Amino acid sequence: MPHRRRAAVTTALLTAWAALASGCDGIEIEIPAGSLPAPVSIAPIPSASAGQPAYVCTAVYKVLTEGAVRLAEHTVNDDAEGLKRTFADMAAQIAAAGDRSTDAAQRAATDGIADALTAASRGADPKAFLNGDFTTIGQRLDGTCT
Repeated sequence: MPHRRRAAVTTALLTAWAALASGCDGIEIEIPAGSLPAPVSIAPIPSASAGQPAYVCTAVYKVLTEGAVRLAEHTVNDDAEGLKRTFADMAAQIAAAGDRSTDAAQRAATDGIADALTAASRGADPKAFLNGDFTTIGQRLDGTCT
């Protein structure tokens, strides 16, 4: 970020803080578009490395992490059907990520993860899988993420 932009943002923030501290209301501060950095994302960025093992691992771990958050919501509500839908969605995303891998061992590992999630989505007690195999399912990728 160029020095002028940093100075402008810093000045704007200090001005806003001073105005709030003095009790002034109704002050508007305009910050030019593009002067603030974009938010940080942990999502893998499609690039020439999209099929490489490290990229695939990042994509799979992202699906597992975001899926765990969604699963927690369904667990609080004791929503077995929501758990099953989430497992099925995660399985599809992981299978798609694994299909892009250039490493045969990694494709086999992602297929195994997707198959386990699919079985959980069709099982009678998805909560048992959540409390059992799901806690270590990401370890199946260990050794394939170079």
